[in-house]
Amino acid sequence: MTTMNAESDRRFYRDRDRAVLGGVCAGLAEYLGFNLKVTRILAFIAFLCAMPIAIIAYLAAVFLIPSTSRGDYSTPAEKRSGRRRRRKSKQEKAPAQESESSVADDINRRCASLDERLRLLEKHVTSKRFQLDQELSRL
Repeated sequence: MTTMNAESDRRFYRDRDRAVLGGVCAGLAEYLGFNLKVTRILAFIAFLCAMPIAIIAYLAAVFLIPSTSRGDYSTPAEKRSGRRRRRKSKQEKAPAQESESSVADDINRRCASLDERLRLLEKHVTSKRFQLDQELSRL
C-alpha cells in the first residue's frame, strides 16, 4: 500500500478516549496530525471570536461525525491506563526517530564545518600574505 493510499483511507472520527466535551478537537488533532493542546486552544479562541457560529459548528460535529475508541474500557481507571500506555509508546518511538535525524544533522554540521575550515586554509595558503610570511620566516 502506498503512502497516498494510506492517507486516503484515513477517516475523520471523534476520539472518545481523549474527549473533554465531544471528542471533536481530539479527532481533528489526530486526523490533521496537530498537537491536541494547540487544537483545543484554537477551538477556544474560535469560541471567543465567533461564539454562536462556533457552538453550532461544534454541536453539528458532535452529532454528525461518528465517534471511535481505540479500546473498549469499562472503567475510567482502565481508560487512563490506556492513555498512559499510548503516550508511553509514542514517547518511545519519538527518541528513535529523533536520534536518527539528530545524528544525520550532526554529521552534516561537522562536514560543513570541515569544508569551511579547508576552504579558509586553501585561501590562506594560496594568498600573497602567506608567501610573504614564508619569506620573512626564512630570514
